[in-house]
Amino acid sequence: MSTASWVQPPSRFLPKSGGVCKKSCGGARRLSGGSSLTTAAASSSSFSSISSSSFSSCSCCSSQNSNPAFGSSRSWKYRSLRAQSMSATAERNYSLSNGDTDEKNEPDHLLVLVHGILASPNDWIYVEAELKRRLGRKFLIYASSSNTFTKTFGGIDGAGKRLAEEVMQVVQKSRSLKKISFLAHSLGGLFARYAVSVLYSPTVPQAGDDSLSHSGNSQPPRGRISGLEPINFITLATPHLGVRGRNQLPFLLGVPFLEKLAAPIAPFFVRRTGSQLFLTDGKPEKPPLLLRMASDGEDLKFLSSLGSFRCRIVYANVSYDHMVGWRTSSIRRETELFKPPSRSLDGYKHVVDVEYCPPVSSDGAHFPPEAAKAKEAAQSSPSPENTLEYHEIVEEEMIRGLQTLGWKKVDVSFHSAFWPYFAHNNIHVKSEWIHNAGAGVVAHVADSIKQQETSSFLTASL
Repeated sequence: MSTASWVQPPSRFLPKSGGVCKKSCGGARRLSGGSSLTTAAASSSSFSSISSSSFSSCSCCSSQNSNPAFGSSRSWKYRSLRAQSMSATAERNYSLSNGDTDEKNEPDHLLVLVHGILASPNDWIYVEAELKRRLGRKFLIYASSSNTFTKTFGGIDGAGKRLAEEVMQVVQKSRSLKKISFLAHSLGGLFARYAVSVLYSPTVPQAGDDSLSHSGNSQPPRGRISGLEPINFITLATPHLGVRGRNQLPFLLGVPFLEKLAAPIAPFFVRRTGSQLFLTDGKPEKPPLLLRMASDGEDLKFLSSLGSFRCRIVYANVSYDHMVGWRTSSIRRETELFKPPSRSLDGYKHVVDVEYCPPVSSDGAHFPPEAAKAKEAAQSSPSPENTLEYHEIVEEEMIRGLQTLGWKKVDVSFHSAFWPYFAHNNIHVKSEWIHNAGAGVVAHVADSIKQQETSSFLTASL
C-alpha cells in the first residue's frame, strides 16, 4: 500500500511473529484479600502467595517497537511537560544511583485511575477502596480529576495534556515513587494513551540497571513515564479504534441510517471529542488523531510510550455494552471476533476469556492517499458508501499499528447478570449498589496488577 509523502519510513522492524493469540479459558484463581486500608499513602495489607497456575506470564507485553512517524505537531504547549518528564527521569536516576532510598512505609507505585466521558473521580469509589484493600500500602492510588464532566468534550489531545500535567504534579509531591501504572475506563483510556506519550522519556541501558537480565542477556530498554518505571497499562471498555463503523456505537442498534447520522451530529453534542471518535477531525489530507496515536510521531511517541509498559491489558464487553463495541474495545478485526465461552473463569464472575497476543511484525500505521481521498468524501458527502470505505481503511491501519505491541485481551460477558444492559458501567462498578455485577472484573484487575508486582519482586530477589 502506497503512503503519503509526509509519512516517514520505519527505522526498524519487530522480529517476525506468528501473531496468533494464545487463549486461556481458565486456571485463574482469586487471591485472598488483605486488611482494610484507610489511605492510599499509608495502608496495610497482607499479600497472599500466587501459585504458578494462577496467571500466565504477560511476557508478550514487553516487546518494544519503533514505527513510522506521522507528521510532527509543532505546538509548544506540551513540550514543557515533556522536558519536565525527562528532567524527572534524570533526577530520579541520579538519586537512585547515589544510594538515596525512600522510607519503607512510603508507597513506591503510583496507580492512576482515569474516568470516562461525562464522569468524575466519584466513579472510582468502589474500585479505589477495593484496590487499596487488595494491593496494600506500597501503592498510591490516585483518581484523576482534571477532566471531569464536560471537560471530556474538549478533545482527546486536550484532556490528555491536562491529565499529564496532573500526573506530574502528583509525582513531584511524592519522592518515594518508583513505578507507575494506569487503569482507565471508556474514553479515559484514550486520554491516558495521549498522556503517557506526553510524559514519556526514553532511557539508555546502563550496566547494573533493570535493562540487563541477571543471566547477562541484554533486553530492550524501556523508557520512563514521568520519571517512573511503567508497569501496567489497563483499559476497561475503551474505544481504541473509535466509534465509527457497524456496531461500534451499539446504542445505534447497527441501523445504517442512524450510524450515518451520528457522525455529523456528534460534534454538536460532544464537540471536538466527537469528531475525533468518529475519525473526522482535521483537514482531509491529515490523518485523524486516533490514527496518529497508533504510531510514533516526531514529538509524541505514542507507540514507544505504550511499549514501555511491562504489560498492556484491554478488558472488553462482548455484548450488552451500549456505548463501546466489542471490536473497538478489544482491538480486533471483525474476522477475529469469536463466540466467547459462557462460563466465567474460576473466582472471577463474568470474566469469560483471556488471550495473550504477541506483537505482530508490521510496517505500522500509515495514512495512504486513498485514505485522504476517502476522508474528504466522508466529510463533504457522508454517504454510507463513502464512510464505509474511509472507516475500513483507517481501522485497518490503526490495528496494524497497535498490534506491533503485545496485548493481553480479557473478554467480559454480563449475559447472566440481572441488569446486563448496564455492562458499560458494570465493568468498573460505577455504583456499588447498581453495578456490582462487575466485582469479579475488578478482582481480576487487582490480581493482574498484583501478579506483575510479585513478578518484579521475585526477579529483583534472584
